[in-house]
Amino acid sequence: MPRQTYIAKPGEVKTVWRHVDAEGKTLGHLATEVATVLMGKHRPEFTPGVVTGDAVIITNAAKVVLTGRKLDQKTRRRWSGYPGGLKIRSYRQELESRPERLVSEAILRMIPKGRFGRSLHSRLRVFAGATHDHSSQSPIEFATPAAAHEMPAPKAKPAKPLTRNKAKKAAAK
Repeated sequence: MPRQTYIAKPGEVKTVWRHVDAEGKTLGHLATEVATVLMGKHRPEFTPGVVTGDAVIITNAAKVVLTGRKLDQKTRRRWSGYPGGLKIRSYRQELESRPERLVSEAILRMIPKGRFGRSLHSRLRVFAGATHDHSSQSPIEFATPAAAHEMPAPKAKPAKPLTRNKAKKAAAK
């Protein structure tokens, strides 16, 4: 019996660059959509462990929205490894100083850990402002994965020519 499942080989799937405008979007919703596209789970040829996803450019990271009181209650913790080296900053402070880091790390936590996840993370570009320097990749506009991959409407079939008997019946009416 022939094999039914398609397994993508490394380098076989063409990379598509997508552009996302993060203005007014919720951080978690944006991160899940982008992580899905980075991993390639929106494609029918998705293969675990093979880079089948698209590269993503995110602009306006400074205008991302956090709901509720997350700006003041959630914190980002970094530890240098030395005693007294723990740095704790609220999401509000992070959003004011380095918004691209906040968005990038939210997405990084949603992709696989290890070597494969790092290779996926290298295909993500985040910018705080509205401009980016990847116009030569000619990115396409990002649509939510569910809406981007809906089944197209069926094409109208051309009318079949009438047979002799059917033409006679149509003429008789």
